[in-house]
Amino acid sequence: MSVPRFWRSLGSRYNLEGTHCTECGEYYYPPRDTCVNCRRLGKIESYKFKGTGEIITYTIIHTAAEGFEEQTPYALAIIKLDEGPSLTAQIVGNPKEVYIGMRVKPVFRKLGEDGERGMIYYGTKFVPAEA
Repeated sequence: MSVPRFWRSLGSRYNLEGTHCTECGEYYYPPRDTCVNCRRLGKIESYKFKGTGEIITYTIIHTAAEGFEEQTPYALAIIKLDEGPSLTAQIVGNPKEVYIGMRVKPVFRKLGEDGERGMIYYGTKFVPAEA
């Protein structure tokens, strides 16, 4: 299997796919094999999140890691999805307009690339829900 095909086969990378325990109702992102609450008694199933949620906290990145220098400044936030799990993601748009409690929705965007002629990585970022 080629490297690009392998990455595309991971649903959690491109589709915000996680898991849901049918015993206690807990949702997990990234996916888990075992429920933290129910342990071995839990029945885990795949779940595709809507992706909508709200910003719990955020920071503005002014000095970025290698490969992200052209994007500065940008907002990096912890987002609590409506189903419960939290994740860290970049907020697309004007970082001065980001605030705690802001409703957001997912968008599919370029995350980076591996070298000048390497593979391009895509994934989920977020935008204000009003956008």
